[in-house]
Amino acid sequence: MIDILPVSEAGLIIQLGDHIDTQLAIRIGVLADQIRQSFASELIEVIPSYTTIYIQYHPLKADFTGLKKKLLAIINTFSEDPGNRDNPRSLRKIITLPVYYSPETGPDLSGLSRLHNCSVDDVIRIHSQSVYVVCAIGFSPGFAFLGKVDAAIATPRKSEPRKMLPAGSVGIADQQTAVYPSDSPGGWQIIGNCPIPLIDFKKSPMSPFSVGQSVRFQPISREQFFSFGGTLWSH
Repeated sequence: MIDILPVSEAGLIIQLGDHIDTQLAIRIGVLADQIRQSFASELIEVIPSYTTIYIQYHPLKADFTGLKKKLLAIINTFSEDPGNRDNPRSLRKIITLPVYYSPETGPDLSGLSRLHNCSVDDVIRIHSQSVYVVCAIGFSPGFAFLGKVDAAIATPRKSEPRKMLPAGSVGIADQQTAVYPSDSPGGWQIIGNCPIPLIDFKKSPMSPFSVGQSVRFQPISREQFFSFGGTLWSH
């Protein structure tokens, strides 16, 4: 299912699916890059997400009808080109994030292990052995929604969000996982902390994440956590 719909006087949305799929996210990320390159002077913003790509364009340089026709041509070529399937973003360099998994940094780690009738070490092993895909970026700047968490540890959000989580908090919400890039309220199940900065408003891009990017988590020791500049928090 592919559709292109106007959403404002100078905005449109490309609908590429109707459910969350990590392989679709990879292809959406690649397609968004191709669109940016093909229409560099006509577009203001290209925002890929779970199943869509939002485009804001210059109203004096493009119109919906003409842009839709050009986009459909690119999408059709993209869909028919097997090279795009053989060289997705998942094959690019994987971002590896160090994480100190511990009740000191992950107040929900022990409870999550009890909920799933497994050990804390099992939770850490299962969470860190997967390669995740950035399916969307939102909620706050640099907040990347990563899929797909193994069903053995997938856990719903907390019924009552915490008023504040420290930057670097690694959480699980259903079959998604994420790292809070800055101090923020949040309702995800927190199992650890990543001590390296993941947002810098002075840089471009300000975050290492983009839709379709692959991410993995690397368990580190308490000593390594502090050496990376990590700090503990009271909860």
